[in-house]
Amino acid sequence: MKGADTDRSAELRLLAEQAGRELEDASALEILRWAADTFGEEFCVTSSMEDAVVAHLASRVRPGVDVVFLDTGYHFPETIGTRDAVEAVMDVNVITLTPRQSVAEQDAEYGPKLHDRDPDLCCGLRKVQPLEQGLTDYRAWATGLRRDESPTRANTPVVGWDEKRRKVKVSPIARWTQDDVDAYVAEHGVLTNPLLMDGYASVGCAPCTRRVLEGEDARAGRWAGRAKTECGLHG
Repeated sequence: MKGADTDRSAELRLLAEQAGRELEDASALEILRWAADTFGEEFCVTSSMEDAVVAHLASRVRPGVDVVFLDTGYHFPETIGTRDAVEAVMDVNVITLTPRQSVAEQDAEYGPKLHDRDPDLCCGLRKVQPLEQGLTDYRAWATGLRRDESPTRANTPVVGWDEKRRKVKVSPIARWTQDDVDAYVAEHGVLTNPLLMDGYASVGCAPCTRRVLEGEDARAGRWAGRAKTECGLHG
């Protein structure tokens, strides 16, 4: 069985790498249509509910597509409100994942404000582990990663291989700029997190997110003052 799983992973990896090359210049809709046609019900979209752009795009090629959201217990109320609005008005199936422990239970085991003392461990417990469990039934997942967001995302492929989870990772708007996102939102009336209009360029957990200053990249407001730039979901 293990050998069969290894062979299947090798096939998926080759498929992802080939698609990444062939779809590099394709539109976001074409990339998502390929993913939906290739993986069917084993394809989902993940969303932080910073905006619903990728979820909206995916719903156009696969109505009722699963949209996976991680409720860490630390989100801004605006983020939860955006999730609820997306679920209410868009043709998607929102699936909310939660960590094994509540915030109170985590505080009891690790001490309060783990996010201040060991943000990597906090992200691991409240984001990475729940996502890995939540993606078990999927072979491919789509993200809203963009190359212009930060230097760590500059080489994001439109379709790539997620070695850690052994799944195909689709980033249909990787080549988009913020102007492209804004234009799509305006054209289609896509829901966005209200915090984006209040100085936040990237929205994560409330204790680890601040407004960005003029000239900073979109990720500068995450874990400000630390070398940490990613939560672990994307590398």
